[in-house]
Amino acid sequence: MRIEDISDEVAATAFRRLVRHLRQRTDVQNVDLMGTGGFCRNCLADWITEASGGAVAKDDAREAVYGMPQAEWKARHQTEATPEQLARMEESVARNRLDEALDEALDESFPASDPPSYSEPGGRR
Repeated sequence: MRIEDISDEVAATAFRRLVRHLRQRTDVQNVDLMGTGGFCRNCLADWITEASGGAVAKDDAREAVYGMPQAEWKARHQTEATPEQLARMEESVARNRLDEALDEALDESFPASDPPSYSEPGGRR
């Protein structure tokens, strides 16, 4: 199954569950999420703003994700990042850029309009 085959309703329900989960796991710092998964609570909020075409303001999206104003969450839950956490985050963010560059290169090499027989290995030439 492709992610595109999942209904918007099911995807939205799963997204809201992810957000609620992250609200409960205040022990997990954004720097740790970035260092492991290459995204954090702020990224989720930014994606909301982007998906809304700017209709949802950045601060409003962050409040929706954090469950409170971001500044309040930071004051309550954010700890000082260690050098090790920052190093993992830097490495992970660099991998995001590499993945994005690879995706762009593949998109240019194999446009979606190409029939699979032309864009798959061993296909007709």
